[in-house]
Amino acid sequence: MSEEKAELVGHEVAFQGYFKVGRYVFRHTLHRGGMSGLVSREVFERGQAGAVLLYDPGRDEVVMIRQFRAGAYVAGHHPWVWEVVAGIIEENETAEQMIRRETVEEANLEVGELLPITRVMLTPGACSEACEVFLGRVDSSKAGGVFGLADEHEDILVKVLPFAEAYAMVERNEVDNAVGVIALLWLALHRDEVRKRWR
Repeated sequence: MSEEKAELVGHEVAFQGYFKVGRYVFRHTLHRGGMSGLVSREVFERGQAGAVLLYDPGRDEVVMIRQFRAGAYVAGHHPWVWEVVAGIIEENETAEQMIRRETVEEANLEVGELLPITRVMLTPGACSEACEVFLGRVDSSKAGGVFGLADEHEDILVKVLPFAEAYAMVERNEVDNAVGVIALLWLALHRDEVRKRWR
């Protein structure tokens, strides 16, 4: 793997709107040896993201959010998506700071201790976005309602679910976004140790 190398040859902004698309030209080493020719690719550049599955260990409940998603609509999926709280990390902000801000904005909750789950590329073939995923401790008895920022056209339903029901939703493909699935499956694997830690 240490012999795998890539070289950037050129870059320009191909599109700038609500999101940005960059056009990159590069070359890279080949598995059979030598270098590739010049390769041109457009990359969707949204920024770096963070996400948090909100969990109450005492009640064994998770807090999920549901909102309209244009990408799901265009792809022909049901456009209202069950998700975890997430957002784009702003300049001079850590993933943890963003998560605490977004949890208030999207779910009207304060999040306590954060446990890192993973850092994952969402669609590495076409998008530069990576997402740092966390588990966050909350008091789910205070959760529920509709929140979000009006100036961002957010209309976010906040729902408390027993962990078993949220996990069943993954198995029924009712949670169909990568970060939500990853977070819930991670909790399924580590739930006992998390509940011991967060007694």
